[in-house]
Amino acid sequence: MHPAAMLKLLRPKQWSKNVFVFAALLFTRSYSNPYQVKLALLAFAAMCLLSSATYVFNDIVDVERDRNHPKKMNRPLASGAVPMSIAIVLGLMCLLAGLFIAWNVSRGVLFAALIYLGLQLAYNFGLKRVPIADVFILALGFVLRAAVGAVAIHVQISGWLLFCTGSLALLLGFGKRRHEFMIQGEERGRSRESLVGYSQMVLDAFVILSAGGAAMCYGIYSLESKTAKQFPMLVLSSIFVIYGICRYVLLVFSSGEGGEPESLVVSDVQMIITFLLFAASVLFAMSGVSTSFIG
Repeated sequence: MHPAAMLKLLRPKQWSKNVFVFAALLFTRSYSNPYQVKLALLAFAAMCLLSSATYVFNDIVDVERDRNHPKKMNRPLASGAVPMSIAIVLGLMCLLAGLFIAWNVSRGVLFAALIYLGLQLAYNFGLKRVPIADVFILALGFVLRAAVGAVAIHVQISGWLLFCTGSLALLLGFGKRRHEFMIQGEERGRSRESLVGYSQMVLDAFVILSAGGAAMCYGIYSLESKTAKQFPMLVLSSIFVIYGICRYVLLVFSSGEGGEPESLVVSDVQMIITFLLFAASVLFAMSGVSTSFIG
């Protein structure tokens, strides 16, 4: 058994989803406090370990279905590269380590982490077969990541930012479902039951609806939140959020992308540049710079 196969089972590429843990740190300017940065990093580590644990157990539950999927058949368990017994031990180690770190950050983080795990259990043992509910559960996981970050550093986070996080997650989720629907043809139900309940037209509509919702929510946040009132220049960051959303929708519809959103976001040059400009614009706004025409 090759160590690379064991690492692949943990899906470290998926850890990029946990950057939402740092949303509260960024938008409350807590990054200037070393102790709060440490707490946020620990919360990030906990969520990475817990998400890896859920991926391992998801692969254990879905091993037979994955063998009928054109891409998932190459996963370590489905292909036989990692024995089932090793996968179980690895999953338990990640689970216990993640819960231990969350407990050491705060009881609130541990509680939020347990809710996250509960959602994943609900997903794996039923809701992943229900159209719409399957994507909503995944989106709630992203919202919980943002909430974990806020609880870890003991700050409040705007409801509009949580709405934006959820809408972005729905966009990624429905984009992924659309990609799976397109590439699997009439056999789509053998690898993911919920796909039978969708149609291409419905998935197209959900992608557009989620994209519009995410853009609107962040726009309102950048204008009306407590942070925006204190730092009016934050509205400039909405330019990059909306551009990034439009770029993603373009790739989903014109290039058939979206199957692995976590890879797409870090492999497309325009997406990378947009993300860096967004981060720079937020840091610029949070520095307290003001102008006479924005207020």
